[in-house]
Amino acid sequence: MKSMLAKLWRSVNFASHLQLKIMRTLNDEFLIGVTGIIFNEKDEVLLVKHAYRQVKWSLPGGYLKAKEHPSEGVEREIREETGFIVSADKQLKLRTDRTTGRIDITYIGKFIGGEFKKSAEVTDYGFYSFDNLPIILKDQVIFIDHAMRQRKSLSLSV
Repeated sequence: MKSMLAKLWRSVNFASHLQLKIMRTLNDEFLIGVTGIIFNEKDEVLLVKHAYRQVKWSLPGGYLKAKEHPSEGVEREIREETGFIVSADKQLKLRTDRTTGRIDITYIGKFIGGEFKKSAEVTDYGFYSFDNLPIILKDQVIFIDHAMRQRKSLSLSV
């Protein structure tokens, strides 16, 4: 039943602000979102092009499912939306937004492999160096910069 409802939800393709409003109305607790800052072997970050957002390019992610660990949620969301296999290795940031009732958990990870498969949510992808990022939200630029600096200081390798 749940998978049928999830398929129906994805097929309706509401605008993201409307989708969030519906989810907040039906859910009286915080929504938990997960985001991945995923690096390849060249130290470039994975960005995805969304079909439904005003700012098309962004870091990949989505919402957690019940009883799912956040790192598993990042890995699942990226696999479902792109076909890529990644590992979410280290939690970078946790932030809350009381206005929308959302908690976001951001992970640093690495690209393992896979072949890109376009989905209803993601139409394209790219790996970008920090100096060559497309237009993305300012907070995501800050998170990417923070992740790159943290990787260098901790000598995290891909």
